[in-house]
Amino acid sequence: MTIGVGGSTAAIELAKIEDMTTNVQPIAIEEYQLRIQKAVVLMKEQNCKAMYINAGTNLYYFTGTKWNPSERMVGALLFEDESIEYIVPQFEDGTFKKFMQMPGNLNCWEEHESPYALLGTILKNKQITSGTIALDESAAYFLVDGTTKANPAYDFTNAQPITAGCRMQKSANEIAIIQQAKEITMVVQRAVAKILYPGMEVNTVVDFIHKAHIKAGVASGSYFCIVLFGDDSQYPHGVTTPQNLKENDIVLVDTGCRLEGYLSDITRTYVYGTPTEAHRKIWNLEKATQRAAFEAAQINATCGSVDDAARKVLAEAGLSGDYKIPGLPHRVGHGTGLDIHEYPYLVRGNQTQLLEGMVVSNEPMICVPGEFGIRHEDHFYMTKNGPKWFTTPMESIDNPFGITT
Repeated sequence: MTIGVGGSTAAIELAKIEDMTTNVQPIAIEEYQLRIQKAVVLMKEQNCKAMYINAGTNLYYFTGTKWNPSERMVGALLFEDESIEYIVPQFEDGTFKKFMQMPGNLNCWEEHESPYALLGTILKNKQITSGTIALDESAAYFLVDGTTKANPAYDFTNAQPITAGCRMQKSANEIAIIQQAKEITMVVQRAVAKILYPGMEVNTVVDFIHKAHIKAGVASGSYFCIVLFGDDSQYPHGVTTPQNLKENDIVLVDTGCRLEGYLSDITRTYVYGTPTEAHRKIWNLEKATQRAAFEAAQINATCGSVDDAARKVLAEAGLSGDYKIPGLPHRVGHGTGLDIHEYPYLVRGNQTQLLEGMVVSNEPMICVPGEFGIRHEDHFYMTKNGPKWFTTPMESIDNPFGITT
């Protein structure tokens, strides 16, 4: 039997988990101010007079305001003097003020009025009658369409070089929050492995993972959860009708939580019972592939070169060095932070250089059609001396969690 897998119960494992969030430090106002200052520097480099930031993670990142995007325009204009002008539906005025962190004027529009015209009015009030305005890359098409049509005097451009230019490099406090989120999810991963038994349903596992994250201090529980047994594991993002656990099945668990807005995302793959030689071969190859990607991720290396390094290992082992299966059908990894997938991406041809503070996943999943899939997913962040793991990669197929006692 695989070490650390099976032999316990949900009640026993939940009782062991304690609150792990008591020492987490939220992002301070001073850090939001630094983010705005950096954004303004990048705006000037892009020759942008202002940047529209839409509701969602970009608004949260720059202003600390938690607000979900919807069919109504809610956001903020950031200007070269570092001032902020919010755009908010009139009936949300009171609520929005309760969520505001960074000071700024509230510009409100009634339901029958055009928020896009209001945006233009704000620009004119700031003495900006022409020039380039950056629009949040996450804004829905209707927002971009409405804004550009209502304001033909301006040139609009994609804000992604500014927003991602800030968000890709995490601060020490951001990394500390992400580290704690990862450690919470690793406790949950070890716990869920212990409660497995033949005949167990996927929904039972998912429910336990959610409760375990809550027990660890994350009130919202799991941010997402993918649990796959047996040949379901060959499909990276799951199946419509999951099968129950059987003896000697592959088990793939991919889950995470949100802590102070930042996300964890860890996958563990192991065998419930005794691994076959095929399991062992692919499991070990996955480990070697993940390691190769990690070692390639040096300061100033391109994101694409990390993907290349992983595929080289697969090609040398006789699998596809491209996207065909058996092999790795997707990119090696993605940035993560306030969004589960964000810049930069470890994908072929990406010339983005790895810089200190960048946080990325390393998950070169190997899919064997008709049989199973193996995904080891850990994340690392870039230090001035190179990559550093948030979580220790899996030990071995016989002892995946490296249990010593």
